[in-house]
Amino acid sequence: MKLTILGCYSATPRALNNTTSQVLEINNHMFLIDCGEGTQIQLRKHKIKFNRIKHVFISHLHGDHFFGLVGLISTFRLLTRETDLHIYGPKGIKEVVTLQMKLADSWTNFNLYFHELTSKKSELIFEDDKVEVHTIPLEHRVYTNGYLFKEKEGERKLNINAVEDANINVAYYRKLKQGFDVENELGELIENEQVTQQGPKPKSYAFCSDTCYKEDIVPIIKNVDVLYHESTFLEKHAHLGPKTKHSTAKEAASIAKLANAGTLLLGHYSTRYEGLNAFKEEAQQDFDNVELCEDGKVFNF
Repeated sequence: MKLTILGCYSATPRALNNTTSQVLEINNHMFLIDCGEGTQIQLRKHKIKFNRIKHVFISHLHGDHFFGLVGLISTFRLLTRETDLHIYGPKGIKEVVTLQMKLADSWTNFNLYFHELTSKKSELIFEDDKVEVHTIPLEHRVYTNGYLFKEKEGERKLNINAVEDANINVAYYRKLKQGFDVENELGELIENEQVTQQGPKPKSYAFCSDTCYKEDIVPIIKNVDVLYHESTFLEKHAHLGPKTKHSTAKEAASIAKLANAGTLLLGHYSTRYEGLNAFKEEAQQDFDNVELCEDGKVFNF
């Protein structure tokens, strides 16, 4: 599982800092999460292939999280993209994107599918044989979702010595990896657990975009491997959280602790602050394994 931070600052883009956007690579998928201004430039900068992005997840309709989307779609068109593009986001995202395309007379030459979200409860919005994606209902000034990305259980690993000792024909190896019991050359039924081992533990990633402190998301993200949680403010400005529906680094750490997360990633920093170290220091008062997101930073889990 690989996460590339394209942008992680709040509201106003600056010369050296970009607004929210990430690329998550998980089990051969490449998901774009939020698409602030300049996202396509960041994709170019980090040599991420446009055609590999087939699914875009937008948390909410504030500009610093989706203003780059129309530009990205337009560039896809100019590059004569043919691959389908699926966009998941709040109700209204289809209208705002298609209106701009209509007025510019620049319809795509690829299929563009919108999956508009309205539920305030967690729901499964994407699933294939490798990965599933659930919404994480958040509380912000407009309708907002985070997203939980979860790998499915993979194939079991063969204990090749045990397989050979059990006299199992190679034709049944695939069935064993899929978890089935099989018959050996003598017609005896061999239980799967006798000759295989559990495969790699499935990984999970939770993206919690703009939100005030919200404990009821904890059951949705329980035991997540990696949690990104917005941390707009330090404690000295905690009084601004309820007004703006944002969180502090310390509140993000509290959610990570309650959820028993493996790693906490902080981001969406207010540009009022000079540096980032204080965010990590405050979060580590409640949760040990804290990392700071920075534009261009790549995490491998």
